[in-house]
Amino acid sequence: MRKQKTYALTSNLIQQYAEYLLEQERAKNTIEKYLRDLNCLSAFLDGASLTKASLLEWKEHLSNSYAPATVNSMLAAVNCFLRFMGWKELSVRPLKIQRALFCDESRELTRTEYIRLVNTADQQGNERLALLLQTICATGIRVSELRFITVEAVAMGRAEVCCKGKRRIVFLPEKLRCLLKRYLKKQKTAAGPVFITRTGKPLDRSNIWREMKALCESADVASGKVFPHNLRHLFARTYYAMEKDLSRLADILGHSSIDTTRIYTMESGMVHIRQLNRMDLTLTT
Repeated sequence: MRKQKTYALTSNLIQQYAEYLLEQERAKNTIEKYLRDLNCLSAFLDGASLTKASLLEWKEHLSNSYAPATVNSMLAAVNCFLRFMGWKELSVRPLKIQRALFCDESRELTRTEYIRLVNTADQQGNERLALLLQTICATGIRVSELRFITVEAVAMGRAEVCCKGKRRIVFLPEKLRCLLKRYLKKQKTAAGPVFITRTGKPLDRSNIWREMKALCESADVASGKVFPHNLRHLFARTYYAMEKDLSRLADILGHSSIDTTRIYTMESGMVHIRQLNRMDLTLTT
């Protein structure tokens, strides 16, 4: 019987891998996520050797605790580490997931709800938040890309965004530019990012998340729908409903794969039912 190879997952190796990811210019959030998943595996092993069998046990353990997409994300992080170490023979296959045909309507932000959020922020005197919501939703940018919306970008009508090692141009709608120019004039901001803290630093993800969640009750919008990425989804669905151009939308969103973009444009089951009803192909009474 062939003897199974064993390896040790040490903190020193994890640190070496972190340095490698930095050299590869991986995004900060990506690095943190990969290291978190590796440390999760390390805790599961609890000093035991790293083997194919132990990885399959970990995969089973994750399957009993997390959604399939989360499991696959964690497995992908570990497989990347194994390739870095030259331990490809230990790699484990992801779970097979049937592609969802419809989005979860309870999680998708509607245009009506978006309008209520913006109006509520405005009524509460939080002009910065009202404009931030509109900036993400009107351009489709990621929340991490908000720092590229600068005074200079507003003046030019376009921002050069760098994310995940790729650069793209994001255009700002004229109506949004006018609102941002007026806001910048009131704030007496002459250069740099538009959305900043009182100390002048760009707003980070946690600041934005907290402010958005605080709007939910007043705006009568379920808190599970209110987070920055859902504004990006609303932009994608609105664009696709008008243009039906998935390839162009992928470019606008900065996606390298159209399959990712398809997730953003997925309709809810209720929309599908309404379409079936409009077809009116049931004839007998």
